[in-house]
Amino acid sequence: MTFIQNYLRILLPVLALVTTISEARELDATDPEQVIKPEVDRRTVTVPRLHARDIEFAPFIGFLDIESFGTNPVYGARIGYHFTEDLFLEATYASSSVSDSAFRRLGISVFEEETSPLTYYHVSTGFNLFPGEIFFGKGHARYSYIYVIGGIGVISFDALDNVAFNLGFGMRVVPWDRLTIRVEVRDHIFESDLLGTNKLTNNIEATFGLSLIF
Repeated sequence: MTFIQNYLRILLPVLALVTTISEARELDATDPEQVIKPEVDRRTVTVPRLHARDIEFAPFIGFLDIESFGTNPVYGARIGYHFTEDLFLEATYASSSVSDSAFRRLGISVFEEETSPLTYYHVSTGFNLFPGEIFFGKGHARYSYIYVIGGIGVISFDALDNVAFNLGFGMRVVPWDRLTIRVEVRDHIFESDLLGTNKLTNNIEATFGLSLIF
C-alpha cells in the first residue's frame, strides 16, 4: 500500500498540472481578441508627377550670353509633349538682344545698329535622368526631375540666320499636380564669322520658368 500511496502522491499533482495547461490552451484558442487594438487612420497620398501624354506650356525668363557680345535678358515660351514619364519633345521660341557697344568704343562697328534684336526657335528632345524628391522644411517633400535636353534650331540677329544646336540640363520641381518650376542651363552652339574669322561659338543661357501641365 505504501508504494501505491507514494505513486498517487506523485501522479495526482502531475495530472492536475497537465489539466491546467490544457484548459489554458483551449482558452487561448477560443479567445482571439487582441488586448490592444491599433487604431491607425490611413491617408490617401497623391504624389504630383508628370505622366505620359501630358502637354506642358512653359513661359520663362533668364539671361543669354552671346560669345564676344555680352549678356542680355531673354524671355520666351516652350511647349512640350511627354511621350512617357521620362521622354519628352519640346519646341521653344525666345527673344533677346545683342550689342556691339564694346567694339564701338574701340571705333569698330560690327552691326548696322549698336543694338540688334535677337530671336531664336528650336525643337529639342529631353530625357528625365534622376526622378526624386526635394524637401522644403520638415515633412514637406516635392517631386523633382533632373533632365538633359538637346536639339536644333535657328538664332537670328543683325539680319543673319544661324543654324544652332543646343545642349543643356535642368531641374523640374513639381509642387502641385498641374504646375512645375523649371531651372535650366543650355549652350547654343553655332558658327559665326562676325569678327572676321569663322569659328564655333558657345552661347550660354540660364533660365527660370513655370510650367502648366494639361
